[in-house]
Amino acid sequence: MAADHTQVPGAVHAALKHPEYYVPGLAADEVAQRYGLRLEDITKLGSAENPYGPSPAAQAAVADAIGRMQIYPSWTAEPLRERLAETYGYEPGNYLCGAGETEIISVLIRAYAGQGEPILMPAPCFPMYHLFAEAEGRVADLRYEATDAQTMALDIDAYVAAIRPEHKIVFVTNPHSPSGTWTAESDLRRVIEAASHCLVVLDEAYVHYSGDPGGIGLVAEYPNLIVLRTFSKVYGLAGLRLGFGVAQSGIIDALLAAKPTWNVGQLQIAGGVAALGDHEFVQRTIEVICDARAYAQDLFDTKLDRFRCVEGSRSNFFLIELLDPELSSTGVWQSLLERGVITKDGAVSFRGLGQRFLRADVGFRERMNKLVAALGDLP
Repeated sequence: MAADHTQVPGAVHAALKHPEYYVPGLAADEVAQRYGLRLEDITKLGSAENPYGPSPAAQAAVADAIGRMQIYPSWTAEPLRERLAETYGYEPGNYLCGAGETEIISVLIRAYAGQGEPILMPAPCFPMYHLFAEAEGRVADLRYEATDAQTMALDIDAYVAAIRPEHKIVFVTNPHSPSGTWTAESDLRRVIEAASHCLVVLDEAYVHYSGDPGGIGLVAEYPNLIVLRTFSKVYGLAGLRLGFGVAQSGIIDALLAAKPTWNVGQLQIAGGVAALGDHEFVQRTIEVICDARAYAQDLFDTKLDRFRCVEGSRSNFFLIELLDPELSSTGVWQSLLERGVITKDGAVSFRGLGQRFLRADVGFRERMNKLVAALGDLP
């Protein structure tokens, strides 16, 4: 039975009476059980996970830290902040660590936007931007005109024009999600400078696959900028839940006061410190993903005529456009599940994509082969 939040004593605020939830990629074991398939025959391409699994160095460090689970961790995750400073520069006090990048997003929304105040974001975008904003009683100002209809990339001219003095936070994702397209540093600067009155959040969850060092270096120049990164992708630690933000100390000090006190545990700290030093694992992952991304593009160009791989992704995922007007993204997504291939249905996962797009991870070449074969097999 669905909960009736209107009858709960101490009534929940209006945004949570009929809440919208994030829709994650389906789990492989769930799909195998639902469709009577063998688990080893499932190709999971709906969560942008590392196909190699977790960083071996992080695994070893987490195993070693298990004996410290009875001890409260540093409330600021200080060993990890120190390692981040060694890795990327600045001081430990310029870093905030969280239980995934998503936790940091929720904290900065609470800290930098008040009830009823607007937060600017492109559409489509990572759903947690607007879901957290709406759940916290803030106004999610999604700008559909800031997306190029052909590439699904961020239209910088339109986005800069949308920035208003009343905005409290402006989000930018680079590489963009869900298109995977790249925004040049010169264009990022335009956004940051146009939003000099408020906080700019540069989300770089997928930056390792871009071939670019990213925007952490911009933090020294802009007091209104925070750059977010995650350990869930290239380091393979999605299940550990770990991310960080880097900004000038004034921003970090405010966020430290707003975050849960012991939000990053002993195992997360140990795994993150070790993962930052696992350069061989990171490089191998990047090389394989970039190779498979180009391989997938070629497969779509040569083997499919009802689907288009949207060009320009510099991430570990890409968009699939449905060219056949008789097809819908939800229908194709369902048919792929029946064939053991998990993707993300754009109509469900991203506001603004409608029924014309799926998002698929970049995986090993054999996984790309299976995706294309399954699409080619659809009636």
